[in-house]
Amino acid sequence: MKHRIVVLGAGYAGCYTAGTLARRLSPADTQITVVNAEPDFVQRLRLHQLAAGQEIEAPKLADVFAGTGVRLRVARVTAVDPERQVVAVADADGGGELGYDTLVYALGSHGDDRGVPGVAEHAFDVAARRSALRLRERLDGLGVRGEGGSVLVVGDGLTGIETATEIAESRPGLSVALVARGELGTRLSAGARGHLRQACDRLGITVLEHACVETVEATRVLCADGTVLASDATVWTAGFAVDPLAAAGGLEVTEGRIVVDRTMRSVSHPNVYAVGDSAYAIGDNGRPLPMSCASAGYTGMQAAAAIVGRLTGRKIPNTKLDYPGNHISLGRRDGILQMVDGEARPKPKHVGGRKAARIKEGIVKMSLWANSHPTFGLPKRKHRLAAAPDVSAEKTAA
Repeated sequence: MKHRIVVLGAGYAGCYTAGTLARRLSPADTQITVVNAEPDFVQRLRLHQLAAGQEIEAPKLADVFAGTGVRLRVARVTAVDPERQVVAVADADGGGELGYDTLVYALGSHGDDRGVPGVAEHAFDVAARRSALRLRERLDGLGVRGEGGSVLVVGDGLTGIETATEIAESRPGLSVALVARGELGTRLSAGARGHLRQACDRLGITVLEHACVETVEATRVLCADGTVLASDATVWTAGFAVDPLAAAGGLEVTEGRIVVDRTMRSVSHPNVYAVGDSAYAIGDNGRPLPMSCASAGYTGMQAAAAIVGRLTGRKIPNTKLDYPGNHISLGRRDGILQMVDGEARPKPKHVGGRKAARIKEGIVKMSLWANSHPTFGLPKRKHRLAAAPDVSAEKTAA
């Protein structure tokens, strides 16, 4: 009987991990199934561009995995039962259960309303393709009215900054404001913060610092200090959270994210691995890896190496678990590249302007290509499984 590997989620982390496993493990011994709610590969890094009105490529997952031996199941995961080693799914045919021997949990994250009243009912977000298209439709409607409208982006993290600058550049007829809980660009060096402020000024973005939104209504938001801000479209980018499925299934979690060891294996269930935003992993600097595309790549690489090593009786290499810095787009012609040190503090120097924009564009294109070609360089000889794979055995390389 073949060893059943089920990968939940086909975002950056899940797609990469599934492709790597298909590239390295023999199909004579393994059966790899990917479960994803959408039939397409979603470029989450570019959803702010999609919302702003740009056309963003979304390759069909059926085409992505064609010829790899990976089975695709377009369905929504509704439950995980690690004790029975099954996952429950729902699809157009009613769904059912999938059994597994090794599970890769890569369901990612979604927007977090942080319990603020009115966010779920009235705000938009760019955390998923469907919600980004919903925002795009709203912005289209504001433009049709002729007199323009006001867009309020709440949250000054990387997503908020990229969303505000993209909308302001792509739709100059709209009035865009960015609400920051503290000082704008706190994770950047002084020079990078200055560059960011200049970009906001150039694009006509109003920056509201040290503001805390308490309530979101249909046409305005209310702040803790009593300030009332008019808004025809409120975009909520004030944080991300993960689905409660892992916690509900009994896996050990921190803030809903699956707690994993150095090899991305669940500390409570050794045949479950977590990658990307779903994993609570400690990086090489001793700090939890942040939710990011970079973390998706590193955790996916480590998980794939660990699974292959344990199933084939090979040593498990420790791949890099690093967070090098922030790559921020400020529209299509400007950006910021901010590297960080071992303590995750911004280094004094940064790269800004068109050069930084080109670097960010290159990273995004490379990520799309890598996930669209999951078995590029497919080896002629793949690893066969050991006679009796022992998931508890440790042969970690130094």
